[in-house]
This record gives sequence, C-alpha cells and structure tokens, in this order.
Amino acid sequence: VQLQASGGGLVQAGASLRLSCAASGDTFNLPALGWFRQAPRKEREFVAAIRRSGDRLYYGDSVKGRYTISRDRAKNTMYLQMNNLKPEDTAVYYCAAGHAILSTVTTPTAYRYWGQGTLVTVSS
Repeated sequence: VQLQASGGGLVQAGASLRLSCAASGDTFNLPALGWFRQAPRKEREFVAAIRRSGDRLYYGDSVKGRYTISRDRAKNTMYLQMNNLKPEDTAVYYCAAGHAILSTVTTPTAYRYWGQGTLVTVSS
C-alpha cells in the first residue's frame, strides 16, 4: 500500500484548495481512509475520514462545514475539498489508510499506512 498526497500550496484566507491522495494496491479495501494535519509544535490532528463503504463520513470539529472528504474508486484517489480556509488551517496534511473502527477513526495510531504529507499555508 502506498499513498501519495498532493495539492497543497499557499493561499489567502477565505480561499479553497483540494488535496488529492493517490493510492496503490488494495488501499480502498481497507476499512478507513483519513486525513490528518500537523502544525508546527502541535500534535497530529484528525481532519476527516471515510469508511470503505463510502457511506460514513467523519470530520474534526475545527473543519466541520468547511471541508469535504470524498474518494473515487475508479481513480484510486481520495480527496479533501477545503473551503473558507483560515490561517489556523496552516499545517502539513497527511492522508492515511488502515483498520480504524468507529471508536478509533480519529486516532492516528489506528492507521497503518501514511502518505508523505503536503503543506498548506493560509495567509491572513
């Protein structure tokens, strides 16, 4: 399983970005796919997750209503649409995959596979 995140960049507050996570192998057969972020001197934070079935979506409180997670099985790609970006959204964003269950979907250690991260910088 390999994950490759892309789409980060420098934007102004209020702008939008879409991150992509290209996956190899049987990644989309794993129970959960997720996005996390880590800002300097902060712990890794849960952003969003989607279950294998695609019918269950989860979001961190700080991004709820602004971010949307989705995936395209035909393209083996997961996306994170980020709208109304704020300076506090600045972080390295990581995509992840693993056997997270309902009670652990927000926990980084529940995901075995990680992409390399893509930097999102939001200026005020």
